[in-house]
Amino acid sequence: MKKHFLFVSLVILAFACKEESKPSAFVWTSYDESKELTENADHESVRMQFKRIQSELLDKNKLLKTISNQLDTFAEEDYQQLKPLIFEQDIVTIQSHIKSGKLTYELLTKWYLYRIAKHESDKNKMLNAVVAINPNAVSEAREKDSYKAANNHPIYGMPILLKDNINTDHMPTTAGTHLLKNNRPADAFIVEKIKENGGIILGKTNLSEWANFLFLGGPNGYSAVGGQTLNAYGRRVFDTGGSSSGSGAAMAANYAVAAVGTETSGSILSPSSSSSLVGLKPTVGLLSRSGIIPLSSTLDTPGPMTRNVIDNAILLSAMSGEDPKDAVTKNNPKNRSYLDNLKSGTLKGLRFGVITTLLNDTVYQQAISKLEAQGAIAVEFEPIEVNFDGFGDLLSADMRRDLPAYLNTYASDSISVRSMKEIVAYNKTDSVNRIPYGQARFLRATTVDLTDEELDQLRTRLHEEGKRFFDTPMNEHSLDAILSIDNQNAGYAAAAKYPCLTVPMGYRETGKPTGLTFIGKRYEEDQLLKMGYAFEQATKMRKVAKTYE
Repeated sequence: MKKHFLFVSLVILAFACKEESKPSAFVWTSYDESKELTENADHESVRMQFKRIQSELLDKNKLLKTISNQLDTFAEEDYQQLKPLIFEQDIVTIQSHIKSGKLTYELLTKWYLYRIAKHESDKNKMLNAVVAINPNAVSEAREKDSYKAANNHPIYGMPILLKDNINTDHMPTTAGTHLLKNNRPADAFIVEKIKENGGIILGKTNLSEWANFLFLGGPNGYSAVGGQTLNAYGRRVFDTGGSSSGSGAAMAANYAVAAVGTETSGSILSPSSSSSLVGLKPTVGLLSRSGIIPLSSTLDTPGPMTRNVIDNAILLSAMSGEDPKDAVTKNNPKNRSYLDNLKSGTLKGLRFGVITTLLNDTVYQQAISKLEAQGAIAVEFEPIEVNFDGFGDLLSADMRRDLPAYLNTYASDSISVRSMKEIVAYNKTDSVNRIPYGQARFLRATTVDLTDEELDQLRTRLHEEGKRFFDTPMNEHSLDAILSIDNQNAGYAAAAKYPCLTVPMGYRETGKPTGLTFIGKRYEEDQLLKMGYAFEQATKMRKVAKTYE
């Protein structure tokens, strides 16, 4: 016991008494990106044909200064010394290092801040993934070190990144748009829950502006505030997916322990799969949406984006709770840790629905074979046809109502614009900088004018059709889950309000990541996480992006 205490003391003392040295001076210098834009002009995917990469709005040096002000004497040698304890490690392992004295919450937070600054100040590595940093992150971590308790939630002291459409204090909440660049509302409900459980909000991540509901045909991951998010597995080569693109890129680059994204239809699944992450789109109603800039109150949900299933379960638990301000959370499941029985998950004897139209994908085929090798039963089925007419109208009609409601409730007093028509007009006054890819989705939303009765009827029909798409094969073949690829069936799951969990299943010949997506029925997150954990442990497919090793 004395030897252990001595080791702990020496480790902490080494950092406390380290010879005074200034941390690296992180400075961002904007550069001529015309060559890069020209190179991408002929990209086979229109999603990768960029008009700009750097943000015209974000002062990156101000962001870097917010980091430097918190690093004290933390420098490259500290970063390298701590790297084996933190890099690619799950929350349980990191907490064990802190318990043993090898690490502190303060050093953990500084390590992530240093890493963000180190890469985001380098024009050859920057991903434009982070748009704001909590100026109090390190002081909050220091407090966590002072008040450790044996029964803390596993999220205690862990630095978490939030998508920049989720309200939090000390930083703006912008949805990536010029209009809200100075919007400073109070914490969203899920942020309150994370903080109550001891989590540290490290910063905000870039996103596809207005949650990918602004323009048509342009790139995922672009916003006026953050510029163009890039994929860690192939900068300017692979699509980031959207709209939680910054959360995906940041997690791929190890910028935090975990990140929160939001999804309406594919916005967690797509960027998680594209960045070789575990992404959970929960049942609509499991997590609160109050204090989150909306797209559709019918379909929206936040969810965890992590590098492994364990961390996903922990973050989901930390955000859970019934919110009086969000009616859909009423009577949702309570007191679930999601971690307790995770390791008891098995694939043996489980019946998985395999979509025949996806079997031309060799990586999907290989994943099915690996499941079968673990004792799972693969049942092929032809997906039924459903009537999904009006899905776009639902999004437009919801946003036309929900966005003004958010602005009236949460927006800073300095923001006078409230309706979508006013936002469209606002954007037109400086279209080059505010909407370089146009605003076709917003324009369409201003023309979709459904009565409350018509909207309710559309919601009901699409919900029933989404459920029918999954329930028909699940009931007919007694399936435990249906297997998809990335976000390919996200629209049906969105309408059904069913949970989806994507887990890395491999890489294309090009090196682009792809995920196996498990889809279950309402509030089956426990089962999906167990399946995902068993698959993850049996295959261990995730690889670190080489540039960010």
